Amino acid sequence: MAARLTESEIETLAIERLQALGFDYVYGPDIAPDSANPERESFAEVLLLSRLRNAVARINPTLPAAALDEAIKVVQRISSPELLANNEAFHRLLTEGVNVSYQKDSNTRGDLVWLIDFANPDNNEFVVANQFTIIENNQNKRPDIILFVNGLPLVVIELKNAADENTTLTSAYRQLETYKQTIPSLFTYNGFVVISDGLEAKAGSISAGLSRFMAWKSADGKAEASHLVSQLETLINGMLNKSTLLDLIRHFIVFEKSSKEDSATGQISISTVKKLAAYHQYYAVNAAVISTLRATAEATGVAQTPASYGLGDVRT
Repeated sequence: MAARLTESEIETLAIERLQALGFDYVYGPDIAPDSANPERESFAEVLLLSRLRNAVARINPTLPAAALDEAIKVVQRISSPELLANNEAFHRLLTEGVNVSYQKDSNTRGDLVWLIDFANPDNNEFVVANQFTIIENNQNKRPDIILFVNGLPLVVIELKNAADENTTLTSAYRQLETYKQTIPSLFTYNGFVVISDGLEAKAGSISAGLSRFMAWKSADGKAEASHLVSQLETLINGMLNKSTLLDLIRHFIVFEKSSKEDSATGQISISTVKKLAAYHQYYAVNAAVISTLRATAEATGVAQTPASYGLGDVRT
């Protein structure tokens, strides 16, 4: 991927790489509220609700429609004034399931509605969209690329042109910071963000400073990618393939709390930081888990799976 590529060409190449991983491509204007086949009632909506409803029904086939509708309303109702608090609330729903209650045989029953089938990545719908306009508080913005899983906008990718010496990864980062201020609803549902100039590419959480954004240096976890391959291509293949993307979101994101006391007033404030595992941490943890499962199976004669081992408790 040469530095002479324009931003639109970088965008096209990224979309093509994602399509090769099994993402369906959607051109934002084709599903906009004013299109012939709208999938959003207004430009303020950031969820693709019809896709979310279809996925939830497919993933939770034994639950009644009313329970599924209630789960989706819970997802839509997240409304703290704090962006990170909203994001943490959604992350909990996404990774732990949405608690619902419903009537069956004259009894009230409780259950969990899953928004994503983490065990079977191919049972989910993956979409890469560009030119997706969002209008919030009279601010009109259009992030370069958004990755939707089951209608949920989990990844935002901001691209800049490496051929333009005035645009850098810093420019892409600043653009994302602007989006967080102007269209915060999009980031309620964000897993992580990616910035790239077509050559360099780094990922981070929505609370991370630029210095905390990290490259994904391996496409398969076995060896670092050649320097002849762009970081963007390596990141897409290594981090955004269906299995790794879902694994990262479920097991390798943590919201870390810290408290600080004001020496003058004695008042204690609590701050939250969202952390995303680096590529070497991700591969090391998974390799350790697989090794433990193998050793356990050999010792007991009982096959273990990551789920039975409690991989969901691994946090990095």
